[in-house]
Amino acid sequence: MRLDRVWVIYRADSQPAQREARQCAKELKALGSHVVTAMSGPRVNPFPGLLAVEESFPDLALVLGGDGTVLGAARHLAVHDIPILSINVGGHLGFLTHDRRVLRGDQIWQRLQDDQFAIERRMMLQGMVDRRSAEDRAVSPGPLQQPDLEDDEEHHWAFNDFYLRAYRDEISPTCTLELEIDGEVIDQVRGDGLILSTPTGSTGYALAAGGPILHPGIDAIIVAPICPMSLSSRTLVVPPRARLAIWPLGAGDHRIKLWKDGVGCTVLEPGECCVVQQARHHALMVLLNQSPSYYRTLSHKLHWAGSLHAAQPSQN
Repeated sequence: MRLDRVWVIYRADSQPAQREARQCAKELKALGSHVVTAMSGPRVNPFPGLLAVEESFPDLALVLGGDGTVLGAARHLAVHDIPILSINVGGHLGFLTHDRRVLRGDQIWQRLQDDQFAIERRMMLQGMVDRRSAEDRAVSPGPLQQPDLEDDEEHHWAFNDFYLRAYRDEISPTCTLELEIDGEVIDQVRGDGLILSTPTGSTGYALAAGGPILHPGIDAIIVAPICPMSLSSRTLVVPPRARLAIWPLGAGDHRIKLWKDGVGCTVLEPGECCVVQQARHHALMVLLNQSPSYYRTLSHKLHWAGSLHAAQPSQN
């Protein structure tokens, strides 16, 4: 891998991440790299500015933070096929990140230059809000097209998941959402909302809602109701090419908020819909571990069997 241009993105509210960013930038500049450093967080989004101002895309985006920082980077960088190397500095769970110890010494840069790494392609989702009237849809019934652009009010990308929940806070947050898959109405889900997740996001909100864990090597979409009021509303796993449309039902004050990776997107009125499908691009995640194991990560992060790091497997 060439390291001519590197973006160092660090978690905005973390002093350790800021210190590591300064040190990494110093080491990379000593190698002759052009380095741009920026902080990222819920209230700080550096990517539109970087993508507009920088004269060319980087060879690598080094992300220092937790999973949330990685999700923000992937939503903006994946469409440009920019590889992401993520290090857990100041983060919490860290499903998507390497251990901070890989930064000790300068071997990490030599390994990257010597191509001693792997690239893992992870599925992403595209969400499109259709605000056309019924008359306009009748004139032009064709599906919405995925654009090749950054997020705007109507088009959004997610690495983990989209979810839809009631927008009102002053009353019980239940809502009714009609779920349509490939043009066929499947269910009217009444409850706290609906999650549409990638395999990467299957260990996040979808798991808390009772959904399955999917290996990230599988391309599929998890559809998980949030606290449904009917036992017949169950989690579905659908093919990656499925096209899902979600329609808020009810009176005019039954507004629904759309979220992407835990970040608010927009609000839908009854009569509008959100169309979710697989994005054309994948997130490119750099793997440094010589023998990476998704199952070892699960056992460690979820404390299965007291963690296999603390106990020996059986002889079976």
